[in-house]
Amino acid sequence: MKHATIIPLIGGEALASTKVFGTRPDYIMSYSAFKANESHLLNYWNHEVPYHVIDEGGRHPHQVDIVSSVCPCAGLSLFSMGYGEHNPNNRWMIETANYVLGDMKPKVFWGENAPALAGKIGEPIRKQLIEIGKKNGYTMTLYRTKSLLHGVPQVRERTFYFFWRGDKTPILEYYRRPYTRIEDVITNVKSNSMMDVINKNTPTNDPYYRYLLEVVHGGITHRQHFDILQAEDVSVRYFDAKSLIEGHGHTYKQVGAWMAKQGLDKEVEKCDRMFHKLDDGKNIMRRGTIVPKNYIGAFVGHYPKMLTHPYEDRYITYREAMSIMGLPEDYQLLKPSQSYNHICQNVPFQTAVDMATEVKAVLENKRNYVDSSLVYQYNHTKTHELRGEEASSLASFFS
Repeated sequence: MKHATIIPLIGGEALASTKVFGTRPDYIMSYSAFKANESHLLNYWNHEVPYHVIDEGGRHPHQVDIVSSVCPCAGLSLFSMGYGEHNPNNRWMIETANYVLGDMKPKVFWGENAPALAGKIGEPIRKQLIEIGKKNGYTMTLYRTKSLLHGVPQVRERTFYFFWRGDKTPILEYYRRPYTRIEDVITNVKSNSMMDVINKNTPTNDPYYRYLLEVVHGGITHRQHFDILQAEDVSVRYFDAKSLIEGHGHTYKQVGAWMAKQGLDKEVEKCDRMFHKLDDGKNIMRRGTIVPKNYIGAFVGHYPKMLTHPYEDRYITYREAMSIMGLPEDYQLLKPSQSYNHICQNVPFQTAVDMATEVKAVLENKRNYVDSSLVYQYNHTKTHELRGEEASSLASFFS
């Protein structure tokens, strides 16, 4: 099966496709806006995969069976400022769909984006994608999942979208892989390269983490704290310092009083603001030190700088961050201090492997089809909905 990729970014999906289809992509298509993100992948492949930049006159050299994409998700991600229909990042999904389906015409075009693509926020963009597919003779699948279900220790909700050439849509398999614990992912890193820490500060110097260790737990070490997290019955979603403080019933008035004794006047002011926001029923940002235990939230934003090693009193290294996303141990990050966030703008490798496996199975006629031009699949519940016009007409006929 011949495959190519468009806007692969750092390459999680392209590397997964290489594993599943058995060869590197025939070529990479992209735009000048993403050259920095893709420089790492080009370097990893020794610049042996042809790279064509569309807005600099590049064109695809020949047709392939499959094209994959990782268009920026900031337009629909709730983690981003100004997310929604009018965010300019959304245009990349539209541009690539027009180019791939209108000019390249593969058997399958698939990509990954924010979970909102399958929800209300993503409806205007989704409608445009559906129309582009219909105009060019493709049906569409929207597959909602989270990486934890694919064996990746992140609660990383995503929507994958697939365009299938023809008038029927396949039903894809569902996944429930046991996940590898996040602490094992970090401690099992074998490579000695790129082992500088991303954040050179020390976790136990973070005043909120200090408060947790010294006040909440009576003076314990980072390693002792990691160990007791196994048995803690605290109603928090993730093991970040502020959530743990709150989970143990401490208020930011108490935390602020302790900060005052430490001479941390700025933190006293922050604690006062946080106390009143929570008291008013509002939310606060919790972007402090995070201890990796069992699994983490989506590895984005502040995670690379604030996630600790499970045992050592330090934050994670560049290599450990890459391993969390499943990048190979010989993968090199160029200009790491400037580009480490490129690691986050990615698809976890194993999640992408499962999706590429589904594409391969469809092309090998190993999946059943339904007579609907649009199918929503939900990996969380192992259910699907037929939402094409044909399905709607049939439902109306029998109602």
